[in-house]
Amino acid sequence: MSETTPLVTISESAVQHFARLLESQPQGTQIRIFVVNPGTPNAECGVSYCPPDAVEDNDLQFDYGDFSAVVDADSKPYLEEAVIDFVTDQMGSQLTLKAPNAKMRKVDENASLFERIQYVIVSQVNPQLANHGGKVDLMEITDEGVAILQFGGGCNGCSMVDVTLKEGIEKQLLDQFPEELTGVKDVTEHQAGSHSYY
Repeated sequence: MSETTPLVTISESAVQHFARLLESQPQGTQIRIFVVNPGTPNAECGVSYCPPDAVEDNDLQFDYGDFSAVVDADSKPYLEEAVIDFVTDQMGSQLTLKAPNAKMRKVDENASLFERIQYVIVSQVNPQLANHGGKVDLMEITDEGVAILQFGGGCNGCSMVDVTLKEGIEKQLLDQFPEELTGVKDVTEHQAGSHSYY
């Protein structure tokens, strides 16, 4: 099924890159954009060649001029707002694929406060904490509007966790949910140890 509005934004340089790659492939080969383990913390996005005989009945096809991008129905909601770029710098050239909704599908404004905060944590907060081997989970939201969080990974026992909570996460969440959220609280039993990041 062919779609008119592209799901994934592919930059002009990436379109040219794919067109060059496809010239050396058998006639009719397109590209497939997919998400492995969609909606989980282990979600990974990828791009591969898609020969004509590999297109499934429920696949969606998006036209990019010189070629089409094929997306399976399961990956579609997790590829909303995804961007593929082809960047050249001193280190060489590389294809970048950013899919902010791969780990959790985008929720609409009618979703519960818990779901909307959970989405922000999965798509915005945890990718930043992952640089330090850490993550945070939303446990509950109290009747007073306080988000109860639990830190894990490298954040557990880290001496900077209070700063991360107050200056980073709480500020970010209060900016995004000013009418609904009053604060953020950490319930982690922090145990300092060799696993902690300093």
